[in-house]
Amino acid sequence: PLASLAAKLMIGQKLSSLSFHRKDLNYVAVKEAVLPFDRLPGSDTILTPEMRSTGEVMGIADTFEGAFFKSQISAGMQFPKSGSVFLSIRNEDKTKEIVEACKTLREIDFKIFATKGTKSFLDKEGVDSSLVKKVYEGRPNIADLIKDKKIDIVMNTTQGKQSLEDSKDIRSLALNTKIPYYTTARGILAIIYSLKENIGSQVSVKAIQEYHSSL
Repeated sequence: PLASLAAKLMIGQKLSSLSFHRKDLNYVAVKEAVLPFDRLPGSDTILTPEMRSTGEVMGIADTFEGAFFKSQISAGMQFPKSGSVFLSIRNEDKTKEIVEACKTLREIDFKIFATKGTKSFLDKEGVDSSLVKKVYEGRPNIADLIKDKKIDIVMNTTQGKQSLEDSKDIRSLALNTKIPYYTTARGILAIIYSLKENIGSQVSVKAIQEYHSSL
């Protein structure tokens, strides 16, 4: 009863005085919020502190990648076995971890469409990608590719008021066309490695009682 235990700790009781003990789990559980963006026309899908979910789902598997993948499909995301990813990331997120993840994308047969700054970063790291224009840079641009169903996943991290505003159309289009979208570096890394481990494999299903009894 975590809520009860937490309340007792908050009023000064010690863990040692409660019937609380460590339990090593032989599985990983990932909970995902279900956000009501599709019910609120015109709303932006960028995450902010005041967001409220309309529900939650949970994925359970032997590994984090398996559990995360299950949580995503349970939340309504659909992923192809291969396809095209739109990638546009802020300077802060241009890290070695992102480079390795992008190499993994290419290994599992996903093509990368990147904006100018992101493509320049990937080129320097030896990762193949195709240039795509931002919405305000002319046509054809990323919005056109999404409308033409040439993009399967959107990965877009932003920084600053103007950058958020410029990329709002992309997030709205992804929402309206039911394309999976990720707006944080951690989310991008998680889904890429989850795709590597799970694309093309059969998703297993087991009752939560079975997981519990296995402990």
